[in-house]
Amino acid sequence: MTETAASHQDGMTHEADIVAALGGRSIVLVGMMGSGKSTIGRRLGARLHVPFLDADHEIEIAHAGMTVSEIFAQHGEPYFRDGEARVIARLLETGPCVIATGGGAFMREETRRRIHDKAVSIWLQADGDIILRRVKRRADRPLLQTADPAATIARLIGERSPFYQLADLAIASRDVPHEKIVDECIDALAAHLLSGGTASSSSSETQ
Repeated sequence: MTETAASHQDGMTHEADIVAALGGRSIVLVGMMGSGKSTIGRRLGARLHVPFLDADHEIEIAHAGMTVSEIFAQHGEPYFRDGEARVIARLLETGPCVIATGGGAFMREETRRRIHDKAVSIWLQADGDIILRRVKRRADRPLLQTADPAATIARLIGERSPFYQLADLAIASRDVPHEKIVDECIDALAAHLLSGGTASSSSSETQ
């Protein structure tokens, strides 16, 4: 067996061990809009050979195809958050899988408790400049429909970071190839699940 093939085989075993250690639990990605939860989550699910589910997409399905922005506009944020909590509770019963959550989902204590009981949570931590660059051209972010999106992002980061810090793991989401972030998620999960560790981040790079 070549060195490359052996490395690939070791990686597959590593990932299979992570899934086995999860049991029926899922992996839940939390963090700000634009932090890469859907993009990284889809790739992480593929690497682990488990389904990927996007909570926002599931909410839209539950509302007959209405977009998140339309739900916000027609019913308001409290209504949306209640529905979001119900959807995430349902998704957590389908594990093991990888679930991407909306930016505000982890603020609700009930949802955090459910995630703690039924999943391993990963905070994808991105700074304001990166988030603004990623989302500024998109019209589907209802909380950013303000006169000063940069200030809104800074405020949301300040309000939400203390809650995101309660996640089991944290990975720096930055402008590097997506597979590097996925690799770091895999390494952090392995340290957390297979070594009994309390890994907080597999990257030493700061935001």
